Amino acid sequence: MNDFSLYLEVGFQHIANLQGIDHILFIAALCLRYQFADWKKVLILVTAFTIGHSLTLALSVLDMITVSTNWVELLIPVTILLTAISNLAVKKFTFQTRFPLIYFLALFFGCIHGLGFSNYLKSLLVTTEQILPRLLAFNLGLEAGQLAIVFILLIISLISVYLFRFSRREYILYFSGAIGALALEMAIQRANFLIH
Repeated sequence: MNDFSLYLEVGFQHIANLQGIDHILFIAALCLRYQFADWKKVLILVTAFTIGHSLTLALSVLDMITVSTNWVELLIPVTILLTAISNLAVKKFTFQTRFPLIYFLALFFGCIHGLGFSNYLKSLLVTTEQILPRLLAFNLGLEAGQLAIVFILLIISLISVYLFRFSRREYILYFSGAIGALALEMAIQRANFLIH
């Protein structure tokens, strides 16, 4: 297995398994309000998140910015909690504005998540040689994992709304509440770790 495919696989596994539960929860909170019919909006949303985390992932791995790991680990569940709370404000499912606030949140929160990804990637890099191809491969792996998660979430939404007959509002409220509760617990644990 060459270096590129190795880092591609590592990126995919980092986000698509329970090691990346905080990132999975964020993507879930981000995509809850959408159905398969909204695939263009989901694509814009995921792209905004990707741009954000790609930017800070690259800057951090290349040592152009440095942020305390403990603070990043605290901010990640805060982004999940805020995204879950933003879902509770959704009353209509026709998003009239061209660029709803959720897109900007995805971009900004993606920057924070990119710093979290970079901490993991830095721990894997033994040498600074060929850092750009490895960074690209890791990021593409993250994207593949992220798209797989989005696809699964859209299937769960489809089953919940059309098979089990949840209203979209009930579906969003229930899952946003559950995600928000998990994120709050994570944030409290990490804040306690930061204090002590």
